[in-house]
Amino acid sequence: MSISIVICQPEHASYAEDICRNYSESAKARGTGIAERKPEYVRTKIESGNAVIALDGDQLAGFCYIETWSHHRYVANSGLIIVPEYRRMGLARRLKQAVFKLSRDKYPQARVFGITTSLAVMKINSSLGYHPVTFSELTQDEAFWQGCRSCPNYDILERNNRQMCLCTAMLAPSKEESMKHDLTNLIVTQHEQP
Repeated sequence: MSISIVICQPEHASYAEDICRNYSESAKARGTGIAERKPEYVRTKIESGNAVIALDGDQLAGFCYIETWSHHRYVANSGLIIVPEYRRMGLARRLKQAVFKLSRDKYPQARVFGITTSLAVMKINSSLGYHPVTFSELTQDEAFWQGCRSCPNYDILERNNRQMCLCTAMLAPSKEESMKHDLTNLIVTQHEQP
């Protein structure tokens, strides 16, 4: 099996219905919150190059897209889905790495965040430099929170004034912040050497 992960191009729009079917089936199987997505919406992500897709030949294996919020100050990596027969192969990690890199390359000043109920996704996010945060540290863009409306746990979020839910919020520094941090560490390290 040779799975390729590529930045989506307009010709990948034909996978939108299959991607959405996989979201729906995963939500039912997990019994936890997964926001509903429509094929038209997924197509816009694909056609704009704001998504990555995993393909085994021309068979869909996985997908993930990016969203920008608060005038490009925040980017969310969203909609990670792995087709069931491709799970437990490390594909989720590879997809998350690819979409994380795409996010930081396209929006180097934006902090990258996500909310998830998946322990596996939390572990992958941690390895990429995310750390758990309170919901108040995420974008406060109303459109982002409206996207949670189709999740079965939305009432929990609303009851708690958007301060907590079943999801865990995670945040990674922007590419520019990371580069400044790395440069500072390099300078300190060089200064400390005899």
